[in-house]
Amino acid sequence: MHISGESLAVILLVGLIAGWLAGQIVQGTGFGLVGDLVIGVVGALIASLLFPRLGVRLGSGIVAAILSATLGAVILLVLARLLRSRGGWGRRW
Repeated sequence: MHISGESLAVILLVGLIAGWLAGQIVQGTGFGLVGDLVIGVVGALIASLLFPRLGVRLGSGIVAAILSATLGAVILLVLARLLRSRGGWGRRW
């Protein structure tokens, strides 16, 4: 698989915007701006893998990509908040 430089730049830009938006939506996670941006990039990856398998299609274009990546990042931030508030996996067992 080959990703061009332009494609990689668009993926990173969408992930950064999505991370910032997700950080604004899910406040109080304590990851900071850089952490939210990284989670946005990972959330974009999660959304690109999970949503098509669930049959979720938000449209095409950059706005739909940002919306999809933001939803993925929000899911990731909520899961991280749940794990952090419960003390992680080790303390629950």
